[in-house]
Amino acid sequence: MGDAPANRAAELRELLERYNHAYYVLDDPLVPDAEYDRLFNELKDLEQARPELADPDSPTQRVGAKPLDAFSQVAHRVPMLSLENAFSDDELVDFDRRVRERLNTPGPITYCAEPKLDGLAVSLRYESGALVQAATRGDGATGEDITHNIRTIRAIPLRLRGAGVPAILEVRGEVYMPRDGFERLNEKRRNQDQKTFANPRNAAAGSLRQLDSRITAERPLTMYCYGVGEVSDEFTASRYSELIQRLGEWGLRISPLMEPIEGLQGCIDYYNRLAEQRDGLDYDIDGIVYKVDDLDQQRRLGFVSRAPRWAIARKFPAQEQLTRLLAIDVQVGRTGTLTPVARLEPVEVAGVTVTNATLHNEDEIRRKDVRIGDLVVVRRAGDVIPQIVGVAPDRRPDDAQTFVFPDHCPECGSDVIRDSDQAVVRCSGGLFCPAQRKEAIKHFASRRAMDIDGLGDKLVAQLVERELIHSPADLYALSAEQLAGLERMGEKSAHNLVAALEKSKQTTLERFLFALGIREVGETTAKTLAKHFRDLKAVETADQEALIAVPDVGPIVADHVHTFFRQPHNLEVVQQLLAAGIHWPEIPQDPAADQPLAGKTIVITGTLSRPRNEIKEQLEALGAKVTGSVSKKTDYLLAGEEAGSKRDKAEKLGVEIVGEGWLGEWGA
Repeated sequence: MGDAPANRAAELRELLERYNHAYYVLDDPLVPDAEYDRLFNELKDLEQARPELADPDSPTQRVGAKPLDAFSQVAHRVPMLSLENAFSDDELVDFDRRVRERLNTPGPITYCAEPKLDGLAVSLRYESGALVQAATRGDGATGEDITHNIRTIRAIPLRLRGAGVPAILEVRGEVYMPRDGFERLNEKRRNQDQKTFANPRNAAAGSLRQLDSRITAERPLTMYCYGVGEVSDEFTASRYSELIQRLGEWGLRISPLMEPIEGLQGCIDYYNRLAEQRDGLDYDIDGIVYKVDDLDQQRRLGFVSRAPRWAIARKFPAQEQLTRLLAIDVQVGRTGTLTPVARLEPVEVAGVTVTNATLHNEDEIRRKDVRIGDLVVVRRAGDVIPQIVGVAPDRRPDDAQTFVFPDHCPECGSDVIRDSDQAVVRCSGGLFCPAQRKEAIKHFASRRAMDIDGLGDKLVAQLVERELIHSPADLYALSAEQLAGLERMGEKSAHNLVAALEKSKQTTLERFLFALGIREVGETTAKTLAKHFRDLKAVETADQEALIAVPDVGPIVADHVHTFFRQPHNLEVVQQLLAAGIHWPEIPQDPAADQPLAGKTIVITGTLSRPRNEIKEQLEALGAKVTGSVSKKTDYLLAGEEAGSKRDKAEKLGVEIVGEGWLGEWGA
C-alpha cells in the first residue's frame, strides 16, 4: 500500500489543482465551495501532521510568506516591449497600410484581436512546467521579482498541465482586478476607515507590489495571458492565435474574446463591437490590441525602437480626466438620502462632456480630502454616473475650502440624521419634504399601511406632479371631480378611490404608525410601539429613554422615532391626518397579559400544513411574540419539515423544539 498519507496528499493536490483550474481559469466550477473547502482542509491537516509532505506547489501554500526587505531585479532575456497607440481609425488605417507595404501584400492581412486590459504587465517563467520566477515589466529590460506575490494568485498555475510543455516557457500577460472584486475590496477598506483605491488598475498594481505577500493573497487578482518571451527550441507554432490556444491547453488563462479577424474592416468592426460590450465586462479595458496573426510575418516585420511593427493598440477614449471642482451641492433623494454632488469645470471624459460628479457621502469627501477649488480626477465608465476618484494635492490652491456637510435638509429644513454605523445622512422630514413626497405617499397608501385601494404609483406621480397633493393629508381633501380629470381616471374610478380613502380612515394605531414611514419602523416595530404606548400622543412625546424601554426597540430606532416627532412639519401633517377623520379603536391595557402564551417568544421554521402567517396570528392572539431568528431569548421553536439551520441553532442553544401538534394544546 505504500505511504497512505503521502499518496492521499498527492491525490488531494491533483484534485484541488483540477478544481482550481476549472473555477479560476475556465469559470466552470466542478464542485460546490463546501466540497472544495473540505478537501482543502483535509490536505492542510495532512501537511501539518506530516511536515515532510509539504510541497511549495501545494494549493495550501497560496497564502503568502513572510515579508521581503525589498524587491530584487530581474533582467528580461527577451525585452518586454511597449505597443504603438492609435487614437483614431485614421491612425489604424496608417498602421494597416504600413504592414501591407512592408510585407508587399496587396490583399487583407489576418490579424488577431483581443481586449487591452487595464492592469499590470507581468512575465511568468516556467522551467520543466514549474513556475520558477515572475517579474513586472519595469523599464522593458529589467523588472522587479514578484514571484512571492504571483504564487498567491489562484488563476496562475504553479505547474503547467497537459502534453508538449516546453522545457523553458516565459509567458507574458496582464494581472488585473475584476470590477466586482475591486468594489468588495474598497467596501472593506471603507469599513476599516482605510484609504480606497482610485480604480482597479491601481488596486492591482498596489497589490502586486506588496513586500508582504500575505496581503496580496487576500486581494481578488487574476490574469489573462497574451504572449511569450523566451521559449526553448522544441516549441513551434505558425500563428499567434495558435500559440495562445496552446497556452490555454497548458492551464494558463486566456481571453475568450480573442479572435482572428480579416483586414482593416475586421479591425474596425471588432473595435466597435467591443466598445459596445465594454461596460458589461467584469474588468476594465482601455482599448483593443491588434497583432499580425502569422508568426513568420511578425518576424519579417520586426521592431522599431521599443515597439513591434506587427502590433498596435487602438485606444478607447480616456475614462479619467483632470478638472477643477467649482462647488459642492447637496441633493435629497426620494428616500431622504442626502448626497453631495460636485459641480465641475466642463471636461470631456470618455467622449461625453461632464459637469457634475457624485461624491457619494460625507465620509468619502473626508477620506479623499476633497476641497472646493481642487483639481480632481474624474472617472466615467459607460453609463455609470461620473465620480471623483482622487485629487491632485500638490496642485491645491491656497484658497481651497473644506466642505461642511449641512445639519438641516436643504429641501425642507428638517434635521438630518445619521446612524452611528452608517455613512448615509438622511432628512427626517419624511411626511413633508418635497424630495420624498412621492415615496412617502406611496408607502402611506400601501396595502400593509393605510390600504388605499386604487391609489397606484402612476396616480401618485400625477397627483404630485400636478401639485394636487403635498403630503399624505392632502389625499383626504381630493374630490371625485379632481380625480376624474387625471389620465386613465374615469368618473367611476374616481368615485371608487374617494370611497377607498373614506374607508381607510378606519384603521389601527399600529397601521397608522407604520404608514408614517418612520425610518426602520416596520410592521413589527409599529405593532410593538402601539401595544406598549396604546396612544399616539404617548408615542409622540416619549423621550429616547422611554422608547428604548420598549421591547426590541434599540437606541437607533429610538433615535429615529424621537427625531421624527420633533420635526414641526411632521407633527403638522399628523394633526392634519387626524383632523381629516383618521381614527382607530382604543387599545386596552395589556391585551395579552392574561393569555396562555403571554411573554413567550416563538420562532416558526420549516414546512407546515398551514400558511405561516395564519399560525403566527394565532400565536400572537394567545399572547406570544413571534420573531424571525433563534436566540437565547427564544422559548420555543415551532419546527415543520426541513427545518434546517434554525433547528440546528435551537438544539445548540437548548431551545425547546415543538411540532404542529403542540399548537392543539393551546387550541390553535
